[in-house]
Amino acid sequence: MIPVAVVALLVANTDASMQNAEEMAVPARQANEPSQPSQPATPDAVHEEPHRVEGPNYVVPIVHDLALLAVMRAAETVIWPNPFARPEQFGARYEEAFTHPPVFEPRRRFMEWDGDPWPVNTIGHGLFGSELYLRARMCRFPWYGSVAFAAGASALWEYGFEANGSRPSALDLVYTPLAGALLGEARFAIHRVAGGIESKTTRGIVRAIVDPLGEMERALGTDC
Repeated sequence: MIPVAVVALLVANTDASMQNAEEMAVPARQANEPSQPSQPATPDAVHEEPHRVEGPNYVVPIVHDLALLAVMRAAETVIWPNPFARPEQFGARYEEAFTHPPVFEPRRRFMEWDGDPWPVNTIGHGLFGSELYLRARMCRFPWYGSVAFAAGASALWEYGFEANGSRPSALDLVYTPLAGALLGEARFAIHRVAGGIESKTTRGIVRAIVDPLGEMERALGTDC
């Protein structure tokens, strides 16, 4: 019985030694193996920035401004049918607009240099310009891009929509985008500050007062 036990003990020790040697050899083999180049991350593995800044949205302000100009032109037809509802004169009016300089009569009263009353020129065109500016600003345009957008839309109004009824106004071409930028940037700042108001109702009221058309458009699904 003793020799059998001795043999069994020797076999067990031999197996254990071989197993330990095998386990020690694995890390050594792994260290000697050439490292595999790392695979590039797949698109699914790349995390997007949590606050990715998007570029300006051109569609919303363009559609907004064209609709605004169309509504304003329709209102002129109703309020001042002569000359804005005289299609037989449209051709001659357009020709005059593009063959003569914009109207500017310095002998008239202050801010009435185009023949319009000063409330229309100051308040009306100031609000008009601020709406053109604000829509671009809300759609992620920088301030200078918003000024350019307002100036372009104002020129389109003077030479495109309104020129078939009256000659373009030099005062309106300059004052509308500049006054609009000042008032529009103030509206933009108030709208942003209102985002910190805790009350949802109060926040909504303030923003609706500052940007009523924009709030309606965003309620319909626009992103700015």
